[in-house]
Amino acid sequence: MVFATVMSVLNKLCDIAPELLIGAAVDVVVNQDRSFVGRLIGSEDRFEQLTALAAITVVIWIAESLTDYIAQVTWRNLAQAIQHETRMEAYEHIQSLEMAYFEDHTSGGLMAVLNDDVNQLERFLDVGADRLVITAANVVLVGAVFLVISPTLTLLAFLPIPIIVLGSLRYQKRLEPRYDAVRDAAGRIADTLTNSLGGIATIKAFNGERRDVERVTAESVRYGEANKEAIRLSSAFIPLIRMAILAGFTMTLVVGGRAALHGDLAVGLFSVLVYMTQRLLWPLTELGETLDLYQRAMASCRRIYGLLETEPTIVAGATDLPEPVHGAVRFDDVRFHYGDGPEVLRGLSIDVPAGESHAIVGSTGSGKSTIVKLLLRLYEPTSGTISVDGHPIDSLTFTSLRGATGFVAQDVFLFDGSVAENLRYGRPDATDEEVRRAAELAEASHFVEAMPDGYDSLVGERGIKLSGGQRQRLTIARAILRDPRILILDEATSAVDNETEAAIQRSLEKVAEGRTTIVIAHRLSTVRHADRIHVVEAGRVTESGTHEELLASGGLYAALWRVQTGEAAVTATDG
Repeated sequence: MVFATVMSVLNKLCDIAPELLIGAAVDVVVNQDRSFVGRLIGSEDRFEQLTALAAITVVIWIAESLTDYIAQVTWRNLAQAIQHETRMEAYEHIQSLEMAYFEDHTSGGLMAVLNDDVNQLERFLDVGADRLVITAANVVLVGAVFLVISPTLTLLAFLPIPIIVLGSLRYQKRLEPRYDAVRDAAGRIADTLTNSLGGIATIKAFNGERRDVERVTAESVRYGEANKEAIRLSSAFIPLIRMAILAGFTMTLVVGGRAALHGDLAVGLFSVLVYMTQRLLWPLTELGETLDLYQRAMASCRRIYGLLETEPTIVAGATDLPEPVHGAVRFDDVRFHYGDGPEVLRGLSIDVPAGESHAIVGSTGSGKSTIVKLLLRLYEPTSGTISVDGHPIDSLTFTSLRGATGFVAQDVFLFDGSVAENLRYGRPDATDEEVRRAAELAEASHFVEAMPDGYDSLVGERGIKLSGGQRQRLTIARAILRDPRILILDEATSAVDNETEAAIQRSLEKVAEGRTTIVIAHRLSTVRHADRIHVVEAGRVTESGTHEELLASGGLYAALWRVQTGEAAVTATDG
């Protein structure tokens, strides 16, 4: 930044030098052998004097071009560097925030901050910062020339500048809320577009294309209206500055011309001051555009810094799980609620010994998936403790805790990349053979190898090129490849057919050997062979036991089993 500033100041110095050379040339013509240049080079020949001025002009123009090039490259590279660092700092900070933050903030709004707001900052640094430095240097350097030639004209020429500065500050205050509104409108339209593109299949299925276009149009119109208000105010700034410039230029022309006519001011110096007045005041017309860029950038900065100042409420511990990790998991009187909502878990206690396979079942909304999210510390329990191998998870580093787990979520997610890249996401150093083996265990190898490019085939955004069952099998393979001590399956077979489910179950039985497995399931047939099944109802464990024990007890599990196997319907028909 210092180097770029120095280059900009040198460029401005070279930029105002031609006005001095014009004055010197006029002096040569008017004063001939008594000219300043003649005395400087020791020659009375006017052609030699003009030749010397021409040579100096060539040097100055070359220097001006060179410093301009260096300054532009340096400022722009600086803008690109700050843009990159700001975006990455903001994105890295987002990664540290808990899941609750993302429930309260839309992905479109975050995209607007990471992309549009950061770009607004880059636009100002790319152009505006250089202009501010040049404007300041211009005032100082031209002011010095004026002061040396005529203190009186310095006062008259500089008279409009305080008016321009005060007007600029006033306009800044009036522009600030307008550009905040523009940035908010940009966030809303980003939200709308993100949601619409993400739900394009639903839009088409319900013939909602026209309605969705109208919805986006309405947001786009709001964004345009917010911009119009800001543009209307900022555009009025330049005409006002021109009026102030006219006053300063007229005073220099009249007062300076009168002094030259009376012989109190050399003709050459008068010509210098006339040109210098233009050089002093005219660049201030760009101040309006620069302030416009500045206010847009500041509105974006407030949003960026607002994001960066958001402190994560879930902070990693400082302890690593001792090796070897056994995988014993324990929930002790855990309570939890989302935000200000009702309690989802109400004193839940579950003990999963290392190496065992435990299932958690229950009706929809009973809190099954919440248990898994708490174990991964995506959320923090309101009270109670959760431990792995006897160590409270809030004392463990995220790398250690989550590194010991393999997670297959109910909401399947694949990245836009190849099959192999998605499988290696949790273990980038896995070999090709290990990738293939994981796919085989997840019953995914046959359809992957049938794809045109095999494991190098692209899956599309969120795996859109694959069926729901194929996506789910790849996420299972991804978890298997990680070879975790604790395998967590949240409705892992919900999107596959019965035949594939049976094949995956056989594979999971092999994979589960020697490791702790926690299965969240709606289909009871997928967990009947678990070492222990926990039935969760209204946030508490109401039953625990093997499949046979729970059937014999005749509780909720037995009732759910009868419904899912059709026994309840048969009994009702027989009755």
